[in-house]
Amino acid sequence: MCLFQYADDPEPEEPVPAGLLYVPVRPGGPVTAIRLFRTPLGERTAVGFTGTEPLTATLGAAQPWIRLSETALRALAAPLGVRLLTVDPALSAPAVTPVPAPEPAVRTA
Repeated sequence: MCLFQYADDPEPEEPVPAGLLYVPVRPGGPVTAIRLFRTPLGERTAVGFTGTEPLTATLGAAQPWIRLSETALRALAAPLGVRLLTVDPALSAPAVTPVPAPEPAVRTA
């Protein structure tokens, strides 16, 4: 019996490692960077999706992505201090839309 956990071992609440994920990225010229998000409590998290359908439903069809293993995604996020990985986040806030300024009141005397 091995008492050590390795990088491919699942988290205690996860039944199995996530495997290959669709990871949202920010293209920026010659480099591509993974997108990091925040949990509802404000903690930074890396995000991966198990398919293009959940990714598109959450982030939109225009969101670029790359395929990475769970281990590779964790390795990219770790130097940035991000230890949390969220797979297939179900909820996201809608995009912020500007509220038009109210029209000034017209005074009639």
